[in-house]
Amino acid sequence: MKVILTDELRGKGGEGDIVEVAQGYAENFLFPNKMALPATPGNIKQLEERRHNIEKREAERVAAAEALKAAIDGKSVTVDAKIGEEGQLFGSVTPAQIAEAIKAELGVEVDRKRVGRGNAIKTSGKHEVEVNFYREISATVTVLVGVTEEEPAEEETEAEVEAEVEVEVETTEVAE
Repeated sequence: MKVILTDELRGKGGEGDIVEVAQGYAENFLFPNKMALPATPGNIKQLEERRHNIEKREAERVAAAEALKAAIDGKSVTVDAKIGEEGQLFGSVTPAQIAEAIKAELGVEVDRKRVGRGNAIKTSGKHEVEVNFYREISATVTVLVGVTEEEPAEEETEAEVEAEVEVEVETTEVAE
């Protein structure tokens, strides 16, 4: 069944595109949610009359997406997480956490659904994450996964090492 999209439909097309979809999908999802209209001769004629307005809105969306891309592309954000042995996380870093970190550190609001990640982040370190803004416009952000726990264990280890060095120095002085 051919329909005219009234909104962007990921994977199918954007506003004003005429696409082929299954009849059940159109009747049960697209039409009730006002995401499409049937591609009748009357609706196609109205579409041609509105084409200028659609192109203007499309240009605004692309410009806004390019501005967001320029603001975060190539930058890095830090996500704190508890890390177990061998750099494994307790749980994983979610797209919502990444979107929150981008907003807090870079000042750019990103929808968590736009943050793409093939596999869940379950280890500490650097991870490249793609953020899709609009159609093929996307940016890459480096996510640094760190530790939120306090690090007194390392400080104690350094203090113990210094104490052992002092004991060794005193022992060698007494022996002479």
